Amino acid sequence: MASSSGNSSGSSLLHNSGSDEDVQHLMDQRKRKRMQSNRESARRSRQKKQQHLDKLMSQVTELKKDNNQLLTSINITTQHYLNVEAENSILRAQMMELSQRLESLNEILNYINTSNGVFETEDLQISAVAAAAAADTFMNPLNLIYLNNHPIMASPDFFRY
Repeated sequence: MASSSGNSSGSSLLHNSGSDEDVQHLMDQRKRKRMQSNRESARRSRQKKQQHLDKLMSQVTELKKDNNQLLTSINITTQHYLNVEAENSILRAQMMELSQRLESLNEILNYINTSNGVFETEDLQISAVAAAAAADTFMNPLNLIYLNNHPIMASPDFFRY
């Protein structure tokens, strides 16, 4: 009986050591699965981070492109504005010059109209002819060049600040 009890205790030791190995093997297997799972999770996390970074980089590229287009548009608009401003200055100068010419012509007409009644009857025919000739001279647009020896000279550079 002693041998049978020795056998049974030996088999129980063998069984216990086998059970410990199984537990150890099961724990190692779980540890390997957990490590593998962690690696996969880290890989997915890196992949997701890389995708987010790529998306941000494409947004940066798109925003830089939009910014360049806006800057180009602003530069073109600014140039158009400066051109219109220069043209407007020229037109204002021409308007002032023409207003001065008109004022001078109106003064001449007023002088001619008021001087018609000043001369005596004998001189009236002479003055009427002279007034008509003067009126023709002043009213003829081709003769306006001779009234003012200063041509209209304005350039965009003249009005720059």
